[in-house]
Amino acid sequence: MSFPFSWSPDPYILVLTGAGVLIALVAWLPLALRRLPLSLPIVCIGLGALIFSLPQVTLRPLPLHHPELVERFSEFVVIIALMGAGLKIDRVFGFRRWSVAWRLIGITMPLGIAAITMLAGWWIGLSWTLALLLGAALAPTDPVLAADVQVGPPKSGEEDEVRFGLTSEAGLNDGFAFPFVHLAIALAAASTSGKPWFAHWLSLNVVWEIGAGVAGGYAIGKLFGWLTFHVPAKTKLAKTGDGLIALSATFVSYGVTELIHCYGFLAVFVTALTFRHAHRDHDFQRDMHALTEQIERIAMMVLLILFGGALVSGLLAPLRWVDVAAVLAILLVIRPLTGLVGLLGHPADGRERLTLAFFGIRGVGSIYYLAYGLNHIEGVQDGERLWAIVGLVILVSILMHGLTVTPIMRRLDRTHGRDPDTGQATPPPGLQGPATER
Repeated sequence: MSFPFSWSPDPYILVLTGAGVLIALVAWLPLALRRLPLSLPIVCIGLGALIFSLPQVTLRPLPLHHPELVERFSEFVVIIALMGAGLKIDRVFGFRRWSVAWRLIGITMPLGIAAITMLAGWWIGLSWTLALLLGAALAPTDPVLAADVQVGPPKSGEEDEVRFGLTSEAGLNDGFAFPFVHLAIALAAASTSGKPWFAHWLSLNVVWEIGAGVAGGYAIGKLFGWLTFHVPAKTKLAKTGDGLIALSATFVSYGVTELIHCYGFLAVFVTALTFRHAHRDHDFQRDMHALTEQIERIAMMVLLILFGGALVSGLLAPLRWVDVAAVLAILLVIRPLTGLVGLLGHPADGRERLTLAFFGIRGVGSIYYLAYGLNHIEGVQDGERLWAIVGLVILVSILMHGLTVTPIMRRLDRTHGRDPDTGQATPPPGLQGPATER
């Protein structure tokens, strides 16, 4: 039997079909994987490896072949994740209430950057500039791939100390790691030009960009909160019921703050927190979070499918045995130890501190920081090796944390009297706003 047509599918039709399958997986897989020791990122990477292993697929999505695209796409995924993370935190902002976040940001992350820099410079043999860039890229916990260890949707009650700590850490450290990326760029430029760099780096990349990022994010969050919840009733944006308002706030916050040269990542997270605080118990918060989560999942799946394609295209080929040993040390020694050091004296039990220290998931944020750094440093000789190291860290992190997250978090839920299958829990602290907390 012969068909009256030849098999030469239109690429456009293939893309449409693939997009439909991807969206179906976005909706279905999280529910299907809920009780399994398996994560959505693992499935995406496997799917990408399968697709790009087909002889008909000739594209090789290696990051050095598409440096600008890698930087911009990973940037987009991160800012969407940061808005989602900020909107779903129920706990009212406060320095004491957020003590676990300050410990992870102020102690654990700088110690992690220093330790990875030393490891990369002395053991791996990278230049100190690239070692610092690697440390800055690999120290932050990722806001995208850490969804399984983060708090639940707004007002869901899924906010124990571990989930809150990892969510707030992931939301903040993508902004606070940026000065160290800029420090690596400044040192690389100074090594060739000999110009003074410290005063400029400290005043611009630390003081101004952090301060203006926080202030800008807060102002935009207040503006969107007022427009959404507090203008005259007929014109409240919440009346639309359209979660796209959250996407608008994300782009406006990131765009405006980047235009004045401050940290857009930090601004987006602060905008989300401020936006959430404008009316903490309004049901529209769920609508906004649901939309950002859906967009984030689609973008994340596309990126991880491409990452799986990069793996089978030779991303890890430049690795040496010492690089593999360093990767294991970063994930199994440096993050857990620095996490435990940062949590010394924190009022949490030992199991919670171990879980917080262990789940320092590396992912899309590391991709962005490395891409940004390499795109702003001239004459990098070890680019392929750096991408191989970061790629292996992300792969091992996704596998290690993805296979352990379900049993560990389910056990943690049971110890707190929460049924992991029904999601029933007591409301988290701070849900009703500062007026109820005395």
